[in-house]
Amino acid sequence: MSSVDSLAPVSSPGAPRVAPGPKGRFIFGNLSEMRSDALGLLGRCARDFGDIVRLDFVIEVHLVNHPDHVRHVLQDRHTNYEKDVTYERMRPIVGDGLLTSNGDFWRRQRRLAQPAFHKQRLQGFATTMVAETRALLARWATLDDGATVDASAAMMQLTLGIVGRTLFSVDLTGEARNVGEALTTALEITNDRFSRLFVLPQSLPTPENFRLRRAVEILDGVVEGVITSRHASGEDTGDLLSMLMAARDADTGERMNDKQLRDEIMTMMLAGHETTGNLLGWTFYALSKNPLVARAVEAEVDAVLGEREPTVEDLPKLDYVRRTLEETMRLYPPAWLYSRRAIEEDAIGGYRIPKSSSVLVCPYTMHRHPTFWENPEGFDPDRFLPDAVAARPRFAYIPFAGGPRQCIGNAFAMMEAQLILAMVAQRYRMHLVASQDIHPVPSVTLRPNAGVRMTCHRRHAR
Repeated sequence: MSSVDSLAPVSSPGAPRVAPGPKGRFIFGNLSEMRSDALGLLGRCARDFGDIVRLDFVIEVHLVNHPDHVRHVLQDRHTNYEKDVTYERMRPIVGDGLLTSNGDFWRRQRRLAQPAFHKQRLQGFATTMVAETRALLARWATLDDGATVDASAAMMQLTLGIVGRTLFSVDLTGEARNVGEALTTALEITNDRFSRLFVLPQSLPTPENFRLRRAVEILDGVVEGVITSRHASGEDTGDLLSMLMAARDADTGERMNDKQLRDEIMTMMLAGHETTGNLLGWTFYALSKNPLVARAVEAEVDAVLGEREPTVEDLPKLDYVRRTLEETMRLYPPAWLYSRRAIEEDAIGGYRIPKSSSVLVCPYTMHRHPTFWENPEGFDPDRFLPDAVAARPRFAYIPFAGGPRQCIGNAFAMMEAQLILAMVAQRYRMHLVASQDIHPVPSVTLRPNAGVRMTCHRRHAR
């Protein structure tokens, strides 16, 4: 069957079939297994039933696990697949930001926000990223050689500092530390809700709802306060908030109102902090497990930088560093699952996709598809050499999704991660503490289950 035939719509000749899939339990189908072991369930489905699998989560759900099918959902027929109810669990924090909105409103917000993420504008943030990383390394320098740190927590803290400075010029780890703590609380509650069958309405006066409301109130107080003060001063600080406030819709000339600014800033705080922090934590884990790769990263950093700090101009030369991050995202994609709702009935690969059913795109399984990834569980940054990338279908690798809803901050995240990894590798060799059972926990993002404890060994006497 050709790629074109496999994407035939439901109206094409031949009745679409019902996709194969695992048997489920009475009433809840496969939902309880998804809740207890999502990665295991989806991995087994992809292995045992093929590239499109029917699941029963009370509603009908299909996992698509072939680049052609992923392209169909995320790009070719993206207007038929909108964000589904899963994203509602993030609305108490992010409101109607780019992550949760749909349709014409999403398209307008995307048009307004896109210029702020132009590569040339983002490069101005490199100085902030380097300065925040320098401060982290200065703190580590006060520790004994070989001291133990939680690499995952340290990277979360670092990316929180960077997102505060670059988004709206606030120190979320210092004088506004309560904001960082509120964001952590909101994320923990949201992460937990993603693993539940049901979530009580936000209007009910439960202890959890009270904690979440209080956390969001703290976040709102700071974000709305900054927006108000910017309006009063008219100051352009060069941060992302200033860029978003200045953006005008090309068709109407309208700007974002304060509610829209608030929701986009909250969305970027969540996405920009959580995902990159997780990526870096998993990267240090992978480097410790693959010492030859770690030594190659160190060799490139030493050759390109010597003992000076990196700049934007160095990034193209830090190619192995970038490929190491890309390979980490292949095995441990921070955004591990995208879910969509079919607006109208469709067919994918000859299988029926009913109206209002959900479709899952899972980078965690797609990035392990043996047809497109040799030795899929191995760690090999050379998978991302230009010839290897050109030989693969575009949608075989989707850490930032794809199509019109591809992550708007992907260039920001890669620049940030590349600079941080280079600076840490310049000064420290990180070793995993023995006897840790580290495994990924799928929630809002793909987190390590209990941190990543590592010993920090200075590479050079300073």
